[in-house]
Amino acid sequence: MSEAMDELRASIPEPARDIKLNLQTVLQPGTLTPAQRHGVAIASAVATHHHALRDALIADARAEVSEAVVDDALAAAALMAMNNVFYRFRHMIGKSSYGERPARLRMQRIAKPATNKPDFELFCLAVSAINGCELCIRSHEEAVLLGGLTEEHVHDAVRIAAVINAAALALELPALLPAAV
Repeated sequence: MSEAMDELRASIPEPARDIKLNLQTVLQPGTLTPAQRHGVAIASAVATHHHALRDALIADARAEVSEAVVDDALAAAALMAMNNVFYRFRHMIGKSSYGERPARLRMQRIAKPATNKPDFELFCLAVSAINGCELCIRSHEEAVLLGGLTEEHVHDAVRIAAVINAAALALELPALLPAAV
């Protein structure tokens, strides 16, 4: 973990101690490849809109994976910012008439990622979990599994997304706590 990530973790206050510990744990090597782990973390951080967390995770990734992984993570977060709103609306409104209309939204990057399709779909799945789009979660989970990854990959990616989301919130808590005397 980089100095920037260590500083961020250190700034998480005591009420969110579990998040501080989980942040270190989920970013350790495990089931996911380094590219999958970093891509999911970056895409998730972008989805949270926490700039310092995003920048620290990108710096960590650049020390370990190719620029294409960072690029795909950023592309996945941007596309899901659009798709999760659009498809969540369609799902929530529950009218078949909206589903019959063409989306007419450009999404070429999903078909042609800079790295590989299963990893890109994993990044999209993580962002969709943060954004709470059931339709997108189901679609990307299916694509990940059809791409040869396992439910364990899905599980670990969503764990990272959950912790990154919580870390973004936890990093804002010091401003809400009374100043130490």
